[in-house]
Amino acid sequence: QVQLVESGGGLVQAGGSLRLSCAASGSIYKLNDMGWYRQAPGKQRELVATITSGGSTNYADSVKGRFTISRDNAKKMVYLQMSSLAPEDTAVYYCNADIVRYSISQEGYSYWGQGTRVTVSS
Repeated sequence: QVQLVESGGGLVQAGGSLRLSCAASGSIYKLNDMGWYRQAPGKQRELVATITSGGSTNYADSVKGRFTISRDNAKKMVYLQMSSLAPEDTAVYYCNADIVRYSISQEGYSYWGQGTRVTVSS
Protein backbone atom coordinates (compact mmCIF):
# COMPACT_ATOMS: atom_id res chain seq x y z
CA GLN A 1 0.00 0.00 0.00
CA VAL A 2 1.23 3.45 -0.95
CA GLN A 3 -0.17 6.48 0.79
CA LEU A 4 0.30 10.20 0.40
CA VAL A 5 -1.01 12.19 3.34
CA GLU A 6 -1.21 15.97 3.29
CA SER A 7 -1.28 18.18 6.34
CA GLY A 8 -0.98 21.84 7.25
CA GLY A 9 -4.10 23.25 5.67
CA GLY A 10 -6.40 25.60 7.48
CA LEU A 11 -7.93 29.05 7.62
CA VAL A 12 -5.62 32.02 7.22
CA GLN A 13 -6.05 35.72 6.58
CA ALA A 14 -4.98 37.36 3.35
CA GLY A 15 -1.29 38.14 3.43
CA GLY A 16 -0.56 35.29 5.75
CA SER A 17 1.56 32.20 5.31
CA LEU A 18 1.01 28.49 5.52
CA ARG A 19 3.20 25.44 5.07
CA LEU A 20 1.77 22.26 3.64
CA SER A 21 3.42 18.89 4.12
CA CYS A 22 2.96 15.60 2.34
CA ALA A 23 4.31 12.31 3.61
CA ALA A 24 4.71 9.30 1.38
CA SER A 25 4.62 5.88 2.97
CA GLY A 26 4.24 2.24 2.09
CA SER A 27 6.09 0.09 -0.40
CA ILE A 28 8.20 2.58 -2.33
CA TYR A 29 11.24 1.73 -4.39
CA LYS A 30 11.73 5.13 -5.96
CA LEU A 31 10.10 8.54 -5.68
CA ASN A 32 10.21 10.36 -8.98
CA ASP A 33 8.60 13.74 -9.60
CA MET A 34 6.39 15.13 -6.87
CA GLY A 35 4.06 18.06 -6.91
CA TRP A 36 1.21 20.06 -5.55
CA TYR A 37 -2.09 20.66 -7.29
CA ARG A 38 -5.16 22.51 -6.18
CA GLN A 39 -8.84 22.63 -6.95
CA ALA A 40 -10.87 25.71 -6.15
CA PRO A 41 -14.66 25.62 -5.83
CA GLY A 42 -16.26 25.37 -9.26
CA LYS A 43 -12.93 24.95 -11.03
CA GLN A 44 -10.86 22.08 -12.33
CA ARG A 45 -7.67 20.88 -10.70
CA GLU A 46 -4.61 22.90 -11.64
CA LEU A 47 -0.90 22.47 -11.21
CA VAL A 48 0.68 24.57 -8.48
CA ALA A 49 4.27 23.38 -8.37
CA THR A 50 6.39 20.35 -9.17
CA ILE A 51 9.80 19.17 -8.10
CA THR A 52 11.95 16.42 -9.57
CA SER A 53 13.90 13.90 -7.56
CA GLY A 54 16.97 16.04 -8.19
CA GLY A 55 15.34 19.21 -6.91
CA SER A 56 14.44 20.99 -10.14
CA THR A 57 11.26 23.02 -9.63
CA ASN A 58 8.44 24.38 -11.73
CA TYR A 59 5.67 26.76 -10.68
CA ALA A 60 2.40 28.02 -12.01
CA ASP A 61 2.67 31.69 -12.95
CA SER A 62 0.03 32.57 -10.39
CA VAL A 63 2.20 31.43 -7.48
CA LYS A 64 5.71 32.31 -8.62
CA GLY A 65 7.51 34.36 -6.04
CA ARG A 66 5.01 33.46 -3.34
CA PHE A 67 5.15 29.67 -3.07
CA THR A 68 8.16 27.43 -2.64
CA ILE A 69 8.16 23.68 -3.15
CA SER A 70 10.82 21.50 -1.56
CA ARG A 71 11.40 17.87 -0.73
CA ASP A 72 13.27 15.67 1.68
CA ASN A 73 14.09 12.43 -0.06
CA ALA A 74 15.33 10.75 3.11
CA LYS A 75 12.02 11.46 4.83
CA LYS A 76 9.98 10.86 1.67
CA MET A 77 8.25 14.18 2.10
CA VAL A 78 7.39 17.15 -0.06
CA TYR A 79 6.49 20.61 1.21
CA LEU A 80 4.79 23.71 -0.07
CA GLN A 81 5.61 26.96 1.69
CA MET A 82 2.93 29.49 0.84
CA SER A 83 3.35 33.19 1.52
CA SER A 84 1.39 36.35 0.70
CA LEU A 85 -1.75 34.28 0.48
CA ALA A 86 -4.78 35.76 -1.23
CA PRO A 87 -8.43 34.69 -1.36
CA GLU A 88 -7.88 33.29 -4.86
CA ASP A 89 -5.53 30.73 -3.31
CA THR A 90 -8.47 29.15 -1.53
CA ALA A 91 -8.70 25.54 -2.65
CA VAL A 92 -8.17 21.95 -1.69
CA TYR A 93 -4.49 21.22 -2.19
CA TYR A 94 -3.45 17.78 -3.33
CA CYS A 95 -0.09 16.10 -3.13
CA ASN A 96 1.03 14.04 -6.12
CA ALA A 97 3.93 11.69 -6.64
CA ASP A 98 5.16 9.44 -9.40
CA ILE A 99 6.24 6.29 -7.60
CA VAL A 100 8.01 3.12 -8.63
CA ARG A 101 6.99 0.48 -6.12
CA TYR A 102 9.26 -2.39 -7.15
CA SER A 103 12.77 -2.64 -8.55
CA ILE A 104 11.51 -4.74 -11.43
CA SER A 105 9.02 -2.10 -12.49
CA GLN A 106 9.69 -0.22 -15.70
CA GLU A 107 7.31 2.64 -15.12
CA GLY A 108 6.18 4.67 -12.18
CA TYR A 109 2.58 5.30 -11.30
CA SER A 110 0.90 8.51 -10.26
CA TYR A 111 -0.44 8.58 -6.71
CA TRP A 112 -2.56 11.23 -5.05
CA GLY A 113 -3.24 12.28 -1.52
CA GLN A 114 -6.72 13.00 -0.24
CA GLY A 115 -6.12 16.72 -0.06
CA THR A 116 -5.91 19.40 2.58
CA ARG A 117 -8.16 22.43 2.53
CA VAL A 118 -6.74 25.94 2.49
CA THR A 119 -9.10 28.85 3.03
CA VAL A 120 -7.85 32.42 2.76
CA SER A 121 -10.12 35.10 4.14
CA SER A 122 -10.11 38.68 2.92
